[in-house]
Amino acid sequence: MNYSTLKKGLAVSFVALMGATSLANAQESATSSSAKVFGGRSQYRTWSLGVNGGVLSPFVVTGGSNDFTNWEPNLGYGISLRKQLGHAFGLEGNVFRGKVSGTNKDANASGVVNGVSSFETELAYSADLRGVVNVATVDFLRRENSVNFFVTAGYGVAAYRTALNGADVADVPENKGDDGDKKYIKEAYIPVGAGIKFKVSDRVSFNLGYTMHFIDGDNFDGVYAKATSKDKFSYGYAGLEFSLGSKAKPNLDWVNPLALMYDELKDPSLRQEVEALKTRVSAVEASVEALKKDSDGDGVSDQFDKCPGTPAGTAVDGSGCPLPKAPEPTTATTSSLTGFETIQFEFNSSVLKTEAYPTLDKLSSVLRENGGKVTVNGYASSEGTAAYNLKLSKDRANSVKTYLVNSGVNASQVATKGNGEANPIASNDTEEGRIQNRRVESARN
Repeated sequence: MNYSTLKKGLAVSFVALMGATSLANAQESATSSSAKVFGGRSQYRTWSLGVNGGVLSPFVVTGGSNDFTNWEPNLGYGISLRKQLGHAFGLEGNVFRGKVSGTNKDANASGVVNGVSSFETELAYSADLRGVVNVATVDFLRRENSVNFFVTAGYGVAAYRTALNGADVADVPENKGDDGDKKYIKEAYIPVGAGIKFKVSDRVSFNLGYTMHFIDGDNFDGVYAKATSKDKFSYGYAGLEFSLGSKAKPNLDWVNPLALMYDELKDPSLRQEVEALKTRVSAVEASVEALKKDSDGDGVSDQFDKCPGTPAGTAVDGSGCPLPKAPEPTTATTSSLTGFETIQFEFNSSVLKTEAYPTLDKLSSVLRENGGKVTVNGYASSEGTAAYNLKLSKDRANSVKTYLVNSGVNASQVATKGNGEANPIASNDTEEGRIQNRRVESARN
């Protein structure tokens, strides 16, 4: 385990520890002082409801041309519902109503331009969805802010109708329906705004804001003019916002993630946990190195080597002790084999024993050189059920056939038969007899 692996392990453990601590705090009705930056939104209140009122105007602070020279203050009012998705961003739905009006009193002495002296637009409703971004705070070193600055932008639809010179909207050709009746015009608009909010209590904040509404049309004030662009209006407002949800949780809108992270990283108990984790990792590394140590190089670590100091190149078993050398088969012994000797098996096993290989090699040589066919008969002792022993005897016969085929014998030269407990060559009442009955016998066809 190298240093980079240690650092990675510490980092993963650190994040896991943060997540576990945060989750526990959330489940224990976390307060503003116990909320953790790594804990997720579930430990905070994220919904809020707002009410507002203010002044509507046909002018915006960014300037631009207008069809009227003067504006009149008119009351606007609305409600909002916001979902805070993170420490700095939320989605807000807004609905508001009111009137927007203006005059031409400073245009000339008569205060009339093209026969129009004033307009009044009634907003039946204006509804939009905005993104709200918290961009700064005046007390960014605290875990919870008390003042937030924000900007907003989104998309909405307004329904309105307009009267010119005090006349009914039906007298304006552009605002007349197909049947000549009054109607509301519906236009899309883009709201762009900014504001500041002050924390009054854990549940309530006081908001001041200003929003410009850029309308996708030039009929908001009832006048079409080639010299001007699309109409616009603004809304300056004040209002109250109420946080919804469990009172045991802090409001996500006020939480400062940088301050929270700083506090978490400086938490003495957390640092103690990290130091303890480092010690444990060091102990594990030392144990691993001890397990890997192999002084005599035989492939078995010193901790498990029962025969230390084995000479290099010596074949050893799992305990590090030298393996006994198998006796070399003599020429006379090998040449005396016919290939049809009985092959023995261990109890409940169909695996060929190494001592059977010379017999099978001889049988393979006979079949490959002289041709002919053989039947391989498998047998079993009487332990267990007859059905199981029949299957075991077939497996033993197939083990022999597989060996012969793998050595080059044509599969069509070898037939197999399982005989189960039949034809024992010794008594099944003794262990010696049962050992002899666990066998395979090959015979020429």
